[in-house]
Amino acid sequence: MQENTFTSIEIDRIIEMTWEDRTTFDAIKLQFGLNHQEVIELMRKEMKASSFKMWRKRMTNRTTKHAALRDITSTRFKCDRQRAISNNKITKR
Repeated sequence: MQENTFTSIEIDRIIEMTWEDRTTFDAIKLQFGLNHQEVIELMRKEMKASSFKMWRKRMTNRTTKHAALRDITSTRFKCDRQRAISNNKITKR
């Protein structure tokens, strides 16, 4: 894993982005500089083992998490609750 040190807020955001179906690993790399393997390592380190296993099972073969495998009509990579990606804040429901 990179020598990046993330704040707890940044770690929470990375974890949230990994759970979002339409947020690609490319978007996480762009915003935080972590590649796919580094995201997996961070998730393994920061989550309970059962939660990590559930996430890995959910992400296995999910094409929406990889930009190269996505359908061309599925170009959005942010949650519909999320404001502009530059603000990186979740709106109230």
